[in-house]
Amino acid sequence: MKQRGILVRDFSHYYGQTRSLNKINLDVYRNEILGIIGPARSGKSTFLACLNRLNDLIPGSRVEGKILVDDRDIYGPEVDVVALRRKLGMVFATPVPLPLTIYENIVFGVRLLGNNNRRELDLLVEDSLQKAGLWNEVKDRLHSSALKLSGGQQQRLCIARVLALKPQYIMLDEPTSGLDPISTMKIEDSLRSLKKDFTIILVTNNTKQAARVADRTAFFLMGELVEIDETPVVFTRPSDRRTEAYLEGKFG
Repeated sequence: MKQRGILVRDFSHYYGQTRSLNKINLDVYRNEILGIIGPARSGKSTFLACLNRLNDLIPGSRVEGKILVDDRDIYGPEVDVVALRRKLGMVFATPVPLPLTIYENIVFGVRLLGNNNRRELDLLVEDSLQKAGLWNEVKDRLHSSALKLSGGQQQRLCIARVLALKPQYIMLDEPTSGLDPISTMKIEDSLRSLKKDFTIILVTNNTKQAARVADRTAFFLMGELVEIDETPVVFTRPSDRRTEAYLEGKFG
C-alpha cells in the first residue's frame, strides 16, 4: 500500500486579488516521482513555491485550504519555515552555483548549520555528488571553481547541494529546460536512482520527460488540477479532453 507524504486539500493561492491556484486536491506518495505538466501560467511553479512556502516572500501572497506534509499543516503558526525548506529542497530551472569551489558549494548550507567537521564534510560531498551522478566527473577537481562546470554539470551540482541538506522531498522546477539531451538524460537517470531514498516532484514543460520518468502525472491548467493519474493512463487514456488536447499539442 502506498504511503502518503503530502496531502493537499481545497488549496487555493492568491497574489492580491488574483487567484493563481484554485482548490487543488492531490496526494503525493513517498518514493514516487510525481510529474506536473501544463502550459505556461498554469500554476505549476506557484504550486511548488507553496509547498515549501517560498510564496511567503512575495508581497500580497495568501492561501486558503490545507497542505499537510507528514501529517503536519505547513501553514500552521508553529511551523519552522526554515526547517520546512530544508525538508522540501528546491532545484530551479536555471542552475545558480555559488562563486566558490565545487566542494564549498556542496558544504555551504551545512556549514551554516554549524557542521565544520572535515571528515564528515568530505563524506557528505562524495555522497551528494554520487547521488547526483556527478562524482566521477569532478572528483579530481573538487577545489576548482564551480563556475567552470558545464550547464548540465552545474545543474547536477545544484541537485547535490540540495541533497547535502538531507531533505525528504526534492522539488524540481524545469530542471533541464536549458540543457542538451545528454545532460538531460543524466539528470533523468539521477532522478530514477534518487527515488529509492526521496520523494520527487518534477515540474516540466517537456511532456516526453514526464512520460519517461514520472510514476504519476498531474495536469494543471489555468490554476486548476484537471487530472492526476498513473503516467501511462494520463498519456494514453486521459479522462479529460483538455488533457488530451494539450498532449496532442493543440495548445500550450
